[in-house]
Amino acid sequence: MNADVLRAAYEAFAGVVRPLGDEESWRPTGCAVGRQAAHRLCGARPGLPLCRGRPAGPGSPAHARGRTARPGRRDLLRDWAPDPAGAANGRRWNRVSAGMFLDFRQLRDLYLETTAATVNAAADARPDLRVATPGHVLTAGDLMLTLAVEATVHHLALSTDLPEAVGPSPAGLAAVRATLDGLLGRPVPLDWSDEHYARAATGPTPLTDRERLVLGADADRFPLFN
Repeated sequence: MNADVLRAAYEAFAGVVRPLGDEESWRPTGCAVGRQAAHRLCGARPGLPLCRGRPAGPGSPAHARGRTARPGRRDLLRDWAPDPAGAANGRRWNRVSAGMFLDFRQLRDLYLETTAATVNAAADARPDLRVATPGHVLTAGDLMLTLAVEATVHHLALSTDLPEAVGPSPAGLAAVRATLDGLLGRPVPLDWSDEHYARAATGPTPLTDRERLVLGADADRFPLFN
């Protein structure tokens, strides 16, 4: 079930964040740990309105009434395009939001509470329920997978300079692979591990000459998203 994939991805990410204190929050990763936590807090919140009784708004079932849900995540993948302005605004939001907390542990605890609530909401939601997110209406099940993919990719970035950290969940990595193959339009023709595929297809790991040769024209499409 997609709710189980989301639970596994969030619990794995929480396992990395939970033992960290304020000093560790300044350690470098794909970006500072504190910014990662702020970004993931923002990413987890769209799943909360899957609970019954939440007010209408982006991410809520009520907000999606009268709007047509996409047939599946493949259509969302096909429609995806980079948004440099939105990405820049998101990075600024993360920096400012993380800086509002006097101690990283406050942000950490809020993140852990939010993701736990999101996982519980997902477990109670109907997978075919239509929910609205910025720019799209999709099913609750597809939203769960989207959140799991995002959490897993950021988990890899978070653990860059945390060698003692546990890795992403296998279920989350499998969802990332399926998403990347969907963006590519075919299974990647290289014997990559899930982790390497995720890093190569989202930017941190550059392609080698041999990998470019095997990928052919598709090599110029990397990173597939970032």
